[in-house]
Amino acid sequence: MVHFRRIAVAQTCPVPGDVHVNTEEHVRLARLAAAEGARLVVFPELSVTGYELELAERLAFTEDDARLNPLRDAASVYDATLIVGAPVRLDSSLYIGAFILQPDGRTQLYTKQRLGAFPPDARCDSVDGHVPPAEATVFQQGDRNPLIAHNGHVAAVAICADIGRPAHAEEAAARGADLYLASMFVIPSDFPGEVEKLTRYATQYRMMTALANFGCPSGSLRSAGRSSIWSEHGELLVQLAESGSGIAIVTDTDQGVVAKTFPG
Repeated sequence: MVHFRRIAVAQTCPVPGDVHVNTEEHVRLARLAAAEGARLVVFPELSVTGYELELAERLAFTEDDARLNPLRDAASVYDATLIVGAPVRLDSSLYIGAFILQPDGRTQLYTKQRLGAFPPDARCDSVDGHVPPAEATVFQQGDRNPLIAHNGHVAAVAICADIGRPAHAEEAAARGADLYLASMFVIPSDFPGEVEKLTRYATQYRMMTALANFGCPSGSLRSAGRSSIWSEHGELLVQLAESGSGIAIVTDTDQGVVAKTFPG
């Protein structure tokens, strides 16, 4: 039996800290992706709030947060699993989370395992000379790492700096993943290195890899955009533009892989 992959990366332009507006944008892009056949959609790191570390404490989500209900409803209506980024509070600690919203109403949570920090030379990508603080000044390292069943395939999630630890991808493959979905915020100067990692993991572990990125500045830094999906052979299948929102989709068909982009 042929198991078709139907995955999409969503490139968003978040309004800083505006959960309501950003959630509406997630729903719109999920609708667009589902209309083109996607059944698994990954959004960027902290996509619901933007990469706004100083707002994380105030905007932090809980696991059963009602603010996720429009996205839960969208997952059900569009029969698609949505992976959305938000700060999350577990007990008394803050984490960078990726909520995995399933069509059957289940919610799982991945928490970022390797916290990042932008180097001083990231100022070249700053819109105002400011560089966000190290994530460890706000968040704790997480250890939640669920896999996602996808039509006969298995997907693993990574959040940004997680992909900088090669063992993360290796462990995903060892657990049976053949899809590796990276929820990212990548600045222009870092983009080539992040692409190199994901294409290497694709070929080394025979995993289709994906990168979802912002299409506008966030947290005072410019974003590289160019959300992308690579085949398990490291071939770039589809890529969005450097700026703007949109959806990039890869679907399997009886005639082979079909890749499409839809600017937002």
